[in-house]
Amino acid sequence: MNLLIIDTATEACSVALLVNGQRYQQFDICPQQHSQRILPMIDSLLKEASTSLSQLNYLGFGRGPGSFTGVRIATGILQGLALGTGLHVVGVSTMAAMAQQAIDLHQADEVYCAIDARMGEVYFAHYQAIGGLATLVNEEQVLPPEEAAEILLNNQSEQAAYGVGTGWAAYNALLAPLNEQQRPHILKDILYPDAQFMLALVEDGVQKGQAKEIEQIEPVYLRDKVTWKKLPGRE
Repeated sequence: MNLLIIDTATEACSVALLVNGQRYQQFDICPQQHSQRILPMIDSLLKEASTSLSQLNYLGFGRGPGSFTGVRIATGILQGLALGTGLHVVGVSTMAAMAQQAIDLHQADEVYCAIDARMGEVYFAHYQAIGGLATLVNEEQVLPPEEAAEILLNNQSEQAAYGVGTGWAAYNALLAPLNEQQRPHILKDILYPDAQFMLALVEDGVQKGQAKEIEQIEPVYLRDKVTWKKLPGRE
């Protein structure tokens, strides 16, 4: 199975390629430069693998949650690639990708992802490793860090829990109500999603029949609306 996967949902921009069992990847933290960086990264990996889009079987992308602009960039690029090749697409949660990285690199069984969603909220989700894959427990949410902390308190288990994402450093309220034994071990090396850790999730999605035509693919924002703070004196 030959796959190309891209992600631009956060400050990071990444591309992963699987060709004839060989993996290739690029990862860069480049805020507000995704639209300039992503196509050259794709081209670079295809050249490195001595392959072309016509030799691929499926496409994958980070479907969110993340920044509105970042998620739209990945969606737009995938639309162009899919319409030009006729390839079907698998969308992968950016939070699942981060949980998968914790599973692959740290042998984590329980992972909590918290991404800074701005406006005093986090994108939050709980994952468990089942068959080596990040599997969502309950649902992905956008909520205040205090409410995420309550979920942590109510989900205490005997297995060691790990935390990934930018939310833990952004909001003290995530960890403040928890004592040392209740707090997940925060993995500071996993702050952003990386497309290479979406490969296994895309393969699993293909095997489960989740690959769709690009017209059926939808990004995931979690937040339905954006609230703007008015400047003082302009209320």
